[in-house]
Amino acid sequence: MSTSAKFPKVIAVVGMMGSGKGTAVEYLTKKYSWPSVYFGGMVYEEVARRGLDIVRDETAVRQDMRAKEGPAVLAKRVAVKAHELLNEGAETVVLDGLYSWSEDKYLRQEFGNDIIMIAVVAPKKLRRQRVLERVDQRRKYTLDEVVEREIAEIENIEKGGPIAYADFYVMNDEGMKNLHRQLDRIVKDLKKS
Repeated sequence: MSTSAKFPKVIAVVGMMGSGKGTAVEYLTKKYSWPSVYFGGMVYEEVARRGLDIVRDETAVRQDMRAKEGPAVLAKRVAVKAHELLNEGAETVVLDGLYSWSEDKYLRQEFGNDIIMIAVVAPKKLRRQRVLERVDQRRKYTLDEVVEREIAEIENIEKGGPIAYADFYVMNDEGMKNLHRQLDRIVKDLKKS
């Protein structure tokens, strides 16, 4: 449960590749009319700006951004956008794809009791299957690339920390209705607190 006594202004969604983070964010934004900010979108923009390949070079560019601008670079950029949306009248902003422990710490410091983290989790085999079946050509991976990226996310960008320290967990292994039910229950519980 969140330590906040009021509904959070920011909900950050975290999880491994293929866990269903994007699906959870899409549901929250559509059902509750909350805007979202996508962490990965900033990396994609940087990859494109450099004229590189989104699949082959995404991890290297993300690591380069962190090396040059600090481990919380994406969280800092996302926080600016979230503040803009809140200042424009958004009730809550959903952050899509929080990656690292440094980003988690930065956002908790930036937003205090106005942020909660939801971890979307699924078994490794199912996550990998989902990634391999993606139709979005920008995010098409081989099994070797999936495994390589999973290991890089755990070893190089501390992705396990935010998942382990999340305020809520959603198990995404039984279909969309079950995922939606769990998310609605979290929102309902937060509105009651």
